[in-house]
Amino acid sequence: MAVMRNFVLLHGAWHGGWCWEWVADILRARGHQVTTPTQTGVGERQHLLSADITLETFVRDLENHLIFEDLTDVVLVGHSFGGCAITGVADRLAGRVRALIYLDSLMPRSGEAPFDQYAADIVAQRLDLAKSTTGGLALPPPEPAALGLFEQDQIDWVMPRLTPHPIRTYQTAITYEGVPGNGLPTNYILCSDPLYPALAPSREFVQQVGMPIHELATGHDAMVSAPKATADLLEQLA
Repeated sequence: MAVMRNFVLLHGAWHGGWCWEWVADILRARGHQVTTPTQTGVGERQHLLSADITLETFVRDLENHLIFEDLTDVVLVGHSFGGCAITGVADRLAGRVRALIYLDSLMPRSGEAPFDQYAADIVAQRLDLAKSTTGGLALPPPEPAALGLFEQDQIDWVMPRLTPHPIRTYQTAITYEGVPGNGLPTNYILCSDPLYPALAPSREFVQQVGMPIHELATGHDAMVSAPKATADLLEQLA
């Protein structure tokens, strides 16, 4: 008999809880509990976009989700930028967390801002893009191909839902003790077809800390491009 788990699925940049719809449906059909919170300033909470949103805001969003929904024994899954917040919450609320799964995730070191992983010219380019599109508040979404999405039906579903991402979350640091996961069981899922170039420093860091790595032969937005394979692997690792 399968063991039922309590999943909290956290989206990445430009996305919202909506992006987990197909994966969440599969996991719930198998008897698991699933919640898919949306962070401040994106998705259905895009009306809250402001210059005050930092990486600390995102950590507090997820922290409060666990507290106010009274969630315990949780498997935290962080996709892409969501890896930052699940790391912060594991450091603060370890007693509520069973395990962490990083899905093709950003993995900043403690004291490091996400932009610290990028070359100076790339950072400057993104800041200029934010300034020209949102007055410097947010980074606009990329083209679907950059997210590993090539099927037209997937593109048509995702594109109207992507929203600009608060720029200061890239510029502010996360702090935590030790290595990501705070001593809890952790796994990293590498989406390999194609690789997401921006995550090269994170992949190197994951190898350095010795986190188990599992390959998923799909693009970066695995929850959209391969929902069943993603759900299967999350269930296996949980």
